[in-house]
Amino acid sequence: MQREIQVICGNVNIPKLSDFLKTINSIASENEVIIQGLNADLIAGERHLHYAVGKALRAIAAGRNIAKDPGIEIMRYASGERQIERSFSIGLHKGENNAVFVLFGKMDNLVLALSAIRKLILERPCSELLAYSNSKREKILSLFGISNAEIEASGEEHIPELVIERVALADFVK
Repeated sequence: MQREIQVICGNVNIPKLSDFLKTINSIASENEVIIQGLNADLIAGERHLHYAVGKALRAIAAGRNIAKDPGIEIMRYASGERQIERSFSIGLHKGENNAVFVLFGKMDNLVLALSAIRKLILERPCSELLAYSNSKREKILSLFGISNAEIEASGEEHIPELVIERVALADFVK
């Protein structure tokens, strides 16, 4: 059975996180898809997101996943964390969010789920929301534990690659 991945980005105001997550989970279960929301301000470019999603789905296919929930496994890789609890730092939060939603399932179902999500968010181009920028710099350096020494060694322009390196090492780092 063919599974597809779709990504949608936008702004969303979340008054109560638990209620919002229940809504997202309802959309996912009604449409038999997986939906994972992430904080776009902590994604260091589209390559970071695509690499993390690919790693997560390959781990699941090979039975090497740590999280039982595929959405959590995607979050775990996106955050470069081995520990599930620590991976929630890259998730959505109460208040204003620049959000990216990764959806996984059959295309017919994804179309319906995307339509439901569009009613919850102010859609924006993913190329815009996911792009690495100086406004994201400090949050990303903090989340991924990137040191000034690493930046001096590799160059400021390579911060997104340092993030992808953390994602690649998520299987090995304690």
